[in-house]
Amino acid sequence: MTQSMSTVESSPSNAAAAGAQYLTFVCGGEEYGVEILRVQEIKGWDHVTRVPYAPPYVLGVMNLRGMIVPVIDLRTRLKLQKRDFDASTVVIVVRVRSSRGEKTVGIVVDAVSEVYSVVADAIQPVPELGGIADGSCVRGIATVDGKMVMLLDIDSLVAACVETDAPRSQNG
Repeated sequence: MTQSMSTVESSPSNAAAAGAQYLTFVCGGEEYGVEILRVQEIKGWDHVTRVPYAPPYVLGVMNLRGMIVPVIDLRTRLKLQKRDFDASTVVIVVRVRSSRGEKTVGIVVDAVSEVYSVVADAIQPVPELGGIADGSCVRGIATVDGKMVMLLDIDSLVAACVETDAPRSQNG
């Protein structure tokens, strides 16, 4: 049984019935995607406030219209080579689900690509890599417009950031 991996729908109603839309972006020369319904907004790169003792992939926090939002460097989180931020660097503000409810987090990526509608049958499972790499943050892989796009499980990817609390001192 042969199945085409390159299945991109152009009709929004067909995509909603048979798959989902993904915002794709580039990080470390590879293309990744996240469900568009999880994206709150896209912002140009701007300064963040550092937080002491944060994990290396947490750049700090930003004020998003009165809400303090953690900002994650996706390159560091995915163990990719560091790169200086430039005019194409953006922060994708996403909503993630955690055991503590829905949280808002910013992820810094090299550049935003496109929005694709991907039917569910076009998403292939992540192959087993013999324990070399942890693919738990990749939901699946789809081929769109002749290129492979890794579809991220944004909840798993940022779980460590939203699930843990820094130790707090108690006076008294």
